[in-house]
Amino acid sequence: MNLENITDHLEAYKQHGQIMDAANFVISSFGLEHYNFAGFGFRPELEPKKMLLTAEGALGERQMVMIPKNLFDFDLNLVVNMLAHEMLHVRQKAPENLIEDKNEREFQAYYEMLFHKVFPNVPEVSDFHKKFFGQKALEYYRRMGDSSKLQENYKEQKFEVEALINNLLTER
Repeated sequence: MNLENITDHLEAYKQHGQIMDAANFVISSFGLEHYNFAGFGFRPELEPKKMLLTAEGALGERQMVMIPKNLFDFDLNLVVNMLAHEMLHVRQKAPENLIEDKNEREFQAYYEMLFHKVFPNVPEVSDFHKKFFGQKALEYYRRMGDSSKLQENYKEQKFEVEALINNLLTER
């Protein structure tokens, strides 16, 4: 299914107030499913131009992804990437994949938003958002601790993120 068809479906869901159904449709349309996903819940909306999604649940247990009711008022590519970010957290918190360090989880999730290695069907976001997500990835990399084992594990991915940001900055 192409993005135009997906957008049409999402508009129909939105018109009928079926936001959770729309979110589930996105999860299945872009191959984001995982058994550790417990479903969606609503969280308070932020400002009209900001959104926040979270994966909630104890480590090793099923995760609920909390979304705002205005989720589909935003750019579809951005929405899909935000859902992919949370669905990666759902996987990271599953018993067999358990990643306990929050900085590692966040670095992996922002890296995924840039390179789509786990979820190859996720569309690209704008260069503005790529820079933002890249900077967030580097922030979480720094939080892993200077010259730590964790930083060593992600050194190559860090270089990829830095190269992407540098390319975006020189393309201006």
